[in-house]
Amino acid sequence: MDKSALLEQTQAYIKQTFLDEGTGHDYYHIERVVVNAKKICEQETADSFLVELAAWLHDVGDYKLHNGVDRAEELITEFLESLKVDSSIIQRVNEIVSQVSFSKGNKPTSIEAMIVQDADRLDAIGAVGIARCFAYGGSVGTVLYNPYDQTKNASSVQHFYDKLFQLKELINTESAKQIAQERHLYMEQFLQQFYSEVGLT
Repeated sequence: MDKSALLEQTQAYIKQTFLDEGTGHDYYHIERVVVNAKKICEQETADSFLVELAAWLHDVGDYKLHNGVDRAEELITEFLESLKVDSSIIQRVNEIVSQVSFSKGNKPTSIEAMIVQDADRLDAIGAVGIARCFAYGGSVGTVLYNPYDQTKNASSVQHFYDKLFQLKELINTESAKQIAQERHLYMEQFLQQFYSEVGLT
């Protein structure tokens, strides 16, 4: 199977698997990450095929979608083996995907992993990131906002401080840093408005 056919098959698999996913990790999130990754890839020297393939697969088997169990390597390997993909490519894709997650805290060891990580993080901030934050919080029963509890995971608003505001400084590539800066500022403005509406400013 040639590379373009493999990418088409992968996209179809992701669409079938994630289309109606309700935590903010749906098909359209993954599609946006792919678009981000391809855009960053234009400015970097990297294997664009591996970047796109890993971007499509970066949420497969994610622990947040499997009751806290990380099944990424198992399910990615199973899918790619079903398409007779070479084991060396499967290994590289699994390596990239294992380095994308914020919660795992793994630093990317290749430019391909840096690009996919940046692409995913860009979709976690800005207007889309705000929408996804509240969608995920609602899906797991997290309260919208609690002014008396600033402990980790106490509310969706607290998630801005637990994670979202940290992402700007964790971007790897120069081409993604400018986008991250703009989206970070938007989140700050959103919270200023939010706090004014709930009577805190």
